[in-house]
Amino acid sequence: MFRISLAALVWVAMFLAVLVWSGIGPKDRATWVLEVLPAVIGFVLVIWCWFRYPLTPIVYWLILVHAIILMVGGHYTYAEVPMFEWFRDWFSWERNNYDKLGHFAQGFVPALIARELVVRLSVFARPGWAPFFIICFCLAVSAFYELIEWWVALASEEAAESFLGTQGYVWDTQSDMAWALSGAILALVLLRRFQDRQIAALARH
Repeated sequence: MFRISLAALVWVAMFLAVLVWSGIGPKDRATWVLEVLPAVIGFVLVIWCWFRYPLTPIVYWLILVHAIILMVGGHYTYAEVPMFEWFRDWFSWERNNYDKLGHFAQGFVPALIARELVVRLSVFARPGWAPFFIICFCLAVSAFYELIEWWVALASEEAAESFLGTQGYVWDTQSDMAWALSGAILALVLLRRFQDRQIAALARH
């Protein structure tokens, strides 16, 4: 019988706790739904994978961090997260940059998810192709998310500004994709060997 570990219970408890908090009196309910929906979809996929195709611990915890970033942004809207309001004042930023953290995670976390699948499924005969594919994949995900933001803006003027979070920055779309690209590259550089050790440990069980 499959045994559920303490770490898995903690993971689920943390996700649900932040989700409930996020849904209590959000700044804008429509924006909350749009921002939190990817986290909820991710939660369902994590539960499915846990019983059918377990992933490495680092990927599970990074997915949780990304989900929390989404849920916090959904609660306050990305342009009004309090901690980044303080950072804006401390560092004399012109805007609240919480959305850049979100887009950085949008590259960093999917890069390790994609890498794990590529490595474990032996997708490429030559390993050198894997980083190129993963970075392209993450950039494509980021670009597709920008298209979703555009479609939402066209469909709903009421939620568009809060969801887009441009804050008057004309290069916001390009900047978002650049942050995602940076996150993907940094994830591969910093965590590749650590993830390989966890993949090897998972294979032995």
